[in-house]
Amino acid sequence: MSDLFSKFDPIIDIRANLLATGVTDPFSLVMEKVLSPTEAICNGRETILLGTYNYMGMTFDPDVIAAGKQALDDFGSGTTGSRVLNGTYAGHRAVEDALKQFYDCQHAMVFSTGYQANLGIISTIAGKGDYIILDIDSHASIWDGCAMGKAETVPFKHNDIEAMDKRLGRLPAEAGKLVVLEGVYSMLGDIAPLKEMVAIAKKHGAMVLVDEAHSMGFIGEHGRGVAEAAGVIDDVDFIIGTFSKSVGTVGGFCVSNHPKFEVLRLVCRPYVFTASLPPSVVATAATSIRKLMHGSNKRAHLWENSKRLHAGLRELGFQLGTQTPQSAIIAVIMPDLEPGAMMWEALLQEGLYVNLARPPATPAGMTLLRCSLCAEHSSEQVEEILHRFERAGKKVGII
Repeated sequence: MSDLFSKFDPIIDIRANLLATGVTDPFSLVMEKVLSPTEAICNGRETILLGTYNYMGMTFDPDVIAAGKQALDDFGSGTTGSRVLNGTYAGHRAVEDALKQFYDCQHAMVFSTGYQANLGIISTIAGKGDYIILDIDSHASIWDGCAMGKAETVPFKHNDIEAMDKRLGRLPAEAGKLVVLEGVYSMLGDIAPLKEMVAIAKKHGAMVLVDEAHSMGFIGEHGRGVAEAAGVIDDVDFIIGTFSKSVGTVGGFCVSNHPKFEVLRLVCRPYVFTASLPPSVVATAATSIRKLMHGSNKRAHLWENSKRLHAGLRELGFQLGTQTPQSAIIAVIMPDLEPGAMMWEALLQEGLYVNLARPPATPAGMTLLRCSLCAEHSSEQVEEILHRFERAGKKVGII
């Protein structure tokens, strides 16, 4: 009899071989106490956090925490129902209103996670007989949304404008077409050339969805993402985002100006058949989003941090995922999984936490250390991060 787990044997072997070298399991770290958006106690020692996606540092904002506590007292711990039944409280409408104000758009729809936002929106608007044209390096939630909706998927080489144009040109002119892009790609931290890509999509009569999970709050004059920075936000049909990055809590959303958008509340299965977010979560999210509207100083400081860390790591001799800093994510390329895990552990011993990323999450089968900066990192912390990278890199032999 076949064991249904046999297909996972290669992954089990990779993990077993890695742990046999004596390194700490990089995928089971426990944070014993979180001290701030930039520091925590890990393995009994104070550690600088450089792998949390907490871009704007909102997790410990006093107003955000107060809003969550008040909602917990006023509405209890959860809704125990979906949005189309008993799961819409005043707070759910309030956070959708905050999103509409933040993006200056007509419609906003909140999901229980960012993953569900992509899964639900993509699978609902593009179904059998339609085409989804997407970047080959798209997030797993995008690929899963394509599979769930049963649309024909047409991938193109990462950030390749010409390849995207050719793929669209081969499709039936009368077919429904959705182009799915990401503002910032979460592994290498590079941005999409949205100005050119949106123009090509419109030339071929395709609708455009942009996932701005890793750019919301930070990139663009008002923090609306790469589409805003590229000047094409009004030409994008749908923007997907998450509360688990810059907003500092959990949840996902889609905003749009499409006149028929509200029908999705009745036909989008991951929205209809999922319990809604707890009142305390939507209260913290709404408060955070409204504060991010006035976050220009934090955005400027985060850019300073990104530029300094990127330049410093290059000066030390590390290979990075981008030639210039393009976002709050800086990827440090490792030779392979084992030396990558050794470098990750050496950094942890130095009191620095980063993400170890490996296939299939990473493009082209690479292993990397993913650093995500926070607006609450001080300039002094960034310099200390560079010192710890230097010591760990020399200890392991990476530099």
